[in-house]
Amino acid sequence: MTTFDPSIPSTTESGAPRESDAHSLSVGADGPLMLHDVALVEKLARFDRERIPERSPHAKGSGAFGELEVTEDVSQYTKAKLFQKGAKTPLLLRFSTVAGELGSPDTWRDVRGFALKFYTEDGNFDIVGNNTPIFFLRDPMKFPDFIHSQKRTPDSGLRDANMQWDFWTLSPESAHQVSYLMGDRGLPKTWRHMNGYSSHTYMWVNEDGEKFFVKYHFLTEQGMEFLSNEEATELAGTDAEYHRRDLFEAIRRGEFPAWRVEVQVMPYEEAKAYRFNPFDLTKTWSKKDYPRIPVGRFVLNQNPVNHFAQIEQAAFSPSNTVPGTGVSPDKMLLARVFSYPDAQRNRLGTNFNQLPVNRPVVATNSYGKEGSMEFSHSGDAPVYAPNSFGRAYQDTQGPVDNGWEADGALVRAAYTLHAEDDDFGQAHTLVREVMGEDERARLVQTVVGSLGGVVEPVLSRVFEYWKNIDQETGENIEKAYRAQA
Repeated sequence: MTTFDPSIPSTTESGAPRESDAHSLSVGADGPLMLHDVALVEKLARFDRERIPERSPHAKGSGAFGELEVTEDVSQYTKAKLFQKGAKTPLLLRFSTVAGELGSPDTWRDVRGFALKFYTEDGNFDIVGNNTPIFFLRDPMKFPDFIHSQKRTPDSGLRDANMQWDFWTLSPESAHQVSYLMGDRGLPKTWRHMNGYSSHTYMWVNEDGEKFFVKYHFLTEQGMEFLSNEEATELAGTDAEYHRRDLFEAIRRGEFPAWRVEVQVMPYEEAKAYRFNPFDLTKTWSKKDYPRIPVGRFVLNQNPVNHFAQIEQAAFSPSNTVPGTGVSPDKMLLARVFSYPDAQRNRLGTNFNQLPVNRPVVATNSYGKEGSMEFSHSGDAPVYAPNSFGRAYQDTQGPVDNGWEADGALVRAAYTLHAEDDDFGQAHTLVREVMGEDERARLVQTVVGSLGGVVEPVLSRVFEYWKNIDQETGENIEKAYRAQA
């Protein structure tokens, strides 16, 4: 296998010496260029293919490498080796914006992605989350429509507040997340100054086979800090890469950001009758009912040395689980288990897990074969299972330790309602009880400022949407909008 050596003169990609990196082969100094100038053709053809498709959501972002250290004993809940007390596990964390494209400013108001890849001795373990503990939707059937509403109109190719609010107000389950987004948390000062959350409900399994549902919380040790609308707008015009620059330069200075890792743990049986549906991604679990349990902390202490190879080509998926962990009946999570690796196959190629940033740190024995850019292979070993020629394979049968029971007819329906399930209750608690008076005043200003171009009947639904969340706040939004109209 060839290796990169910066000390030798430049070569073609096949290893032959290049005659020049500055001059094309021509008929005389002023004549036409030659198609058989291999160095030029290779350089231009390679340049034409430098860009891989950007992610559809979460296109704009960056990240860094670090290490998780588990400082507490949570073995009563999980047998996963990376969560055993004293374990240290290397990781990659990628931050992003949900709706922004590659060239969009870091400081636009948006939810921030918070995706973690742990390189464990049992294979890669990924957690895909955000800087808010909930999301806009509970059913993945609406996810493509949601993303389309945040992108661009088909005629002008411009982003459009009218279609964004149209979708939100016709999807009342979005109220909790929209309240977060329009509040102070919608504009974190830096990636270092925001929390991360798994948002989804995952599963843990202990050595005795007991199952627990869990939510992960990653709490910044730098403190939560936010930008004002005015500060974010100014930075969008003067330093569109503000968040990326801040993280890279902080780590380069040796100011390594850190987050505490805590979990909420719900015993398996209690999920059946909890007052909110514990698998509804638009809901949180009360910390009074399920206090956060400390697990450890992680530190980011290593910048990428090649952004494209180590960040842009990084592929995260909640399908990457390890023994002692699993997924839950969260419908959005179950769809992402399929959709995320499928999107990576489209974006990066069939063998995206063989790229160094995605490659497990342990040996593998996968019967997947061939496809574009396969360079890790099984030699002449059998490529099928079962086989009679010594290549190991699995044939386990019976219940899996990280599964759950389900029955009933096949239906297309919302979750079964639990005692306190509704679309606006938790959003009301956030706006009326968690936010202070000053925060609510800023929220009103932010919502009013986002309504440029919103027309009827969407405009009236916006006012009603916010009155359903909190009557007084909704009235203040309508009053402020009418006053400036």
